[in-house]
Amino acid sequence: HLNRLTSCGVGYRSFTEQYFDSCGIFKDAVISILATIAKQERVRLSERTKAGLAIARSKGRQIGRPRLKVHSSEITRLRSSGLSLRAIGRELGISEGSVRRLASVAA
Repeated sequence: HLNRLTSCGVGYRSFTEQYFDSCGIFKDAVISILATIAKQERVRLSERTKAGLAIARSKGRQIGRPRLKVHSSEITRLRSSGLSLRAIGRELGISEGSVRRLASVAA
């Protein structure tokens, strides 16, 4: 975003970090250092997330949404009885989109 501001001729100055502005002689150096620190933090965040997921998997915890306990055959049966996708979803306690997805798998 700072490059876009600079290319439009807009100057900037941070009130919380006095050394961070577009007017100082070290502006490019400071921006490069801060960009490197931000990139390193993104890498560390990704590593911590992956490590946490690996630990959770090793403990047998489920990652992601729980699997549906509804079979497409049940949806096919209800559909053949004349119920709409929305009505089937309400009856089974799942979303209409899930009903549509499971119905397309059964077809």
